[in-house]
Amino acid sequence: MVERFQVVPAAYLFLRRGDEVLLQLRRDTGYFDEYWAAGAAGHVEHNESVFDAARREAAEELGISVASADLVPLTAMHRTHDGHQLIDERVDFFFECRVWGGEPVLQETKAADLRWFPLDALPTPVVPHELFVLERMLAGSVPPVVSFGF
Repeated sequence: MVERFQVVPAAYLFLRRGDEVLLQLRRDTGYFDEYWAAGAAGHVEHNESVFDAARREAAEELGISVASADLVPLTAMHRTHDGHQLIDERVDFFFECRVWGGEPVLQETKAADLRWFPLDALPTPVVPHELFVLERMLAGSVPPVVSFGF
């Protein structure tokens, strides 16, 4: 049997309302606690497409429904952390969405707040790899594939 290197996939969803983006304040996760982050995000589960993961996370964390057709791909990010451990190797799929059903309400137990922010007036701190994408959204150009932390 051949062992292969594997990365951990995740889906991130930035809800947009005009020039604003919806962010949640992380708390009690053990990972970037007290940092602002995408309104909905999470790992892609076994036998789940990245689109289905983004839709599931939107329902679980925000109580809204999102159609796959309304998920606009922003970028795929291959990233790591300073320690470069196997668990740190990730591939993240970022989506933007401007149409959804329901009103976003904080459902996530590991978040302390949920707010809309103008892209040009983001709170601090923001999870660094997510800030990387948000800054490029503000600049008007997000490359389709990026790396972070290498």
